[in-house]
Amino acid sequence: MRLAFLCVAVLSSLPVSLQAADQDFEPGHIDAAVKKSIALIEHSGSVYRRERQCFSCHHQALPVIALTEVRSRGFAINEDEYRQQLERTATHLKSGHQAYLAGKGQGGRGDTAGYALWTLQAGEWPADEITTAVASYLLGKDAAQPYWNPPTTTRQPTAGSQFTSTAVAVYSLQTFGDEKQADAIDARLSKTRNWIQKSRVKSNEDQVFRLLALEQLRTDSDDLRKFAQELLDQQREDGGWAQLPERDSDAYATGTALVALHRSGVVSITDPAYQRGVGYLLENQKDDGSWHVVTRAKPIQQYFESGFPHGKDQFISMAATCWSTMALAMTKESAKAEDAQ
Repeated sequence: MRLAFLCVAVLSSLPVSLQAADQDFEPGHIDAAVKKSIALIEHSGSVYRRERQCFSCHHQALPVIALTEVRSRGFAINEDEYRQQLERTATHLKSGHQAYLAGKGQGGRGDTAGYALWTLQAGEWPADEITTAVASYLLGKDAAQPYWNPPTTTRQPTAGSQFTSTAVAVYSLQTFGDEKQADAIDARLSKTRNWIQKSRVKSNEDQVFRLLALEQLRTDSDDLRKFAQELLDQQREDGGWAQLPERDSDAYATGTALVALHRSGVVSITDPAYQRGVGYLLENQKDDGSWHVVTRAKPIQQYFESGFPHGKDQFISMAATCWSTMALAMTKESAKAEDAQ
């Protein structure tokens, strides 16, 4: 039931607003930006792994997903650190094995389970009794509803959206659901697709993960165009996106938007909107390789330095840096595509 992690199709007959740009950025500028951020992501991930035993989306999931993406585009990564992040993720899930079998899950509930399995999917981790138990937990969670609810303790923007919680559950079930669960998974995801297509969004996070989920669910191309255009319509004059209408553009909203638009297959890297987004990211990257985003989440754990800059803003800035790095790396053809030529 594993689906490809990357969507490489580019749909034809695009509207005028999605046609190819006349100008590209110098590859060297993008390469340098990606390499700087890779080093910082790996360093901070290593520090977090030593300092904390818990799994996190910002220091385990997104770094692994980002490093998987950049490696597929020909960038070198620290393979040992990458493997250790995968092993930490698997170990964390193993520690909650009995809780998953009992339908209780771990701290963070469905978001932890979904992000952790998405992480293992990215690293091509083999299915086992642990991943099957976590998938079973996700299948049973919020079973009376077509969506998955976020944790009761929200940390906007990364935790608190039904669309985010639903999207990571979709990724996980399609990857680690076993044959015995196949019919139940298909039935639930059919309802999920209908809910996503009809539900209203309130934030950039909602729009991004709505699009990611629908692409993963192999939704009709007309619907993908529609929702991609709605996300495109939120792009600001500076080339970026904002988390909420009343906020300024930032790298988290911009990076997530660009990745979702490209994976949808509707927006290519030569599209003017994508190019403008790349310009925003290049202009706003710090010399240390990071992007700084101001947090709007209430802290729920004791503060510590994770090896990432920006103090109390370090976790959202780490997440923003991972997404922005992916968005920039996507401007390079994948190594697999080059090998096939």
